[in-house]
Amino acid sequence: MIFHAYHGLYDGERENGQRFEVDVEMQYDARKAANTDRIKDTIDVRKVYDHVKQAVTDHKFFLIEAMSRQIANTLLQSFPIDSVTVRVRKPFAPLGGLANGTEIEIFREKTE
Repeated sequence: MIFHAYHGLYDGERENGQRFEVDVEMQYDARKAANTDRIKDTIDVRKVYDHVKQAVTDHKFFLIEAMSRQIANTLLQSFPIDSVTVRVRKPFAPLGGLANGTEIEIFREKTE
């Protein structure tokens, strides 16, 4: 997923915004959906997209670590998943030299 959002340490990042790329891997029991082939028996990825978009665009973060945590918490609370891996990339991060951006990956499990 790709979003234009207003996060970062520097004022210019928060004022002008920049590109953020988000990958999500969710672990859950998909056997019922595999057997029935019905959308109502699975996690609708369109709804996942909407939740990730809201987490990225409705909040302000200094760090992509905090953004990743927000996304993971939102998905764990909103969907019947056991765990989630979230990767957030900031491809044009102002690092002071040549680089291919920065990225964070976190893994969270549902606690009961």
